[in-house]
Amino acid sequence: MKDNRRNFIKKGASVAALLSIGGVSTVAATSSSGLYNGKNTISSKRAGREIDYIKDAGMKMCLAYFAGPDPQRIAFAKEMGVHGAVAGVSPEMVKMNGANGWEYNVIKAVKEAWDKLGLTLTVIEGPPSLNTQTKLGLPGRDEEIANFITFMKNISRVGIDTVCYNWMPLIGWARTNKAFPVRGGALDMSFDIEDAKKDPITQYGKITHDDMWKNLAYFLNAVVPEAEKYGIKLSMHPDDPPVDEIQGIPRIMTSVAAFKKMIDMHPSPSNTITWDGTFGEMGDEGKQEDVVAAAEYFGKKKAISFVHFRNVRGYKDHFHETFVDNGQMDMQGIMQKLYDTGFKGPIRPDHVPTMYGDKSGFPGYTNLGALFAVGYIRGLMDGCRGTTLVK
Repeated sequence: MKDNRRNFIKKGASVAALLSIGGVSTVAATSSSGLYNGKNTISSKRAGREIDYIKDAGMKMCLAYFAGPDPQRIAFAKEMGVHGAVAGVSPEMVKMNGANGWEYNVIKAVKEAWDKLGLTLTVIEGPPSLNTQTKLGLPGRDEEIANFITFMKNISRVGIDTVCYNWMPLIGWARTNKAFPVRGGALDMSFDIEDAKKDPITQYGKITHDDMWKNLAYFLNAVVPEAEKYGIKLSMHPDDPPVDEIQGIPRIMTSVAAFKKMIDMHPSPSNTITWDGTFGEMGDEGKQEDVVAAAEYFGKKKAISFVHFRNVRGYKDHFHETFVDNGQMDMQGIMQKLYDTGFKGPIRPDHVPTMYGDKSGFPGYTNLGALFAVGYIRGLMDGCRGTTLVK
């Protein structure tokens, strides 16, 4: 019975995804038994009970705009009713070239620019003034940290409360193939540790994992009390790929145990995590993490402040990304745990395939793949019955 229910949920999610690609808004859906009231709810009768439909299970659906405000992506987002934007702070976007991204006038101008586009800048992903000096413990880190604290203060002034950051100096998320064929000939990304080993050691030489943990502790001790003061959630992204090192730079945020350690280092509502598909890459072959149990654990601790929703096949040394409905992770199980533990924060599709006819200039963030993912995610939300409340 449980398997039949799960198959039904997954089929429903795929139908929702197809409707999304067809341009049908799942927000404004109506039926003979319900009426959309323009306020993200639908009053309805089901089995003699009155139901209120709540959009996206109360979560904040977003899209990422790392290539800037792409007109097609914005149009699709509005048609789907996805009004949250995830981006960095770009002075160039508001013609303030040379200004610093942590300055209030820049942040205010960027926030207002997104407002004028009809979107709400909800999460800053890739914050300014958190770079190599801080992560490697080099001279200049105290200045970086001071500017980061100023940044938190200033985003709080414009109503932004979530910052997605990572502890990957020099080399961020890495892939060795950005045109890996997946279902139907769509192209996605893959990673192979043997190919990555061909790259040279960086100019910083070999660094220890212990050094990286000490640098993270220094940062958290300095910024978490300030984040609490300004109501900011610092949302740590996993190291992607979650391997031991790349080019001599250690990776420490590579397991569920590592995230538990980070949270315990400085317990606080401001010291949180980004739930990401990287959790599905963690571990050796045949010994991957239990992602559903991990989502439940961090959800119960109210430690998840932001979600990147994507699927993978493989393990830390050899994996590829794929359509959100076609990987090894139990996406319905993850969504159920997010809902059951009361997650109401921002959530976005992540690293989608490049589909036929789509622009391929920014692998992982193409528009048609995002349409499919949004529809599927909403189908899972409905399948969890997270969109309904019985009065």
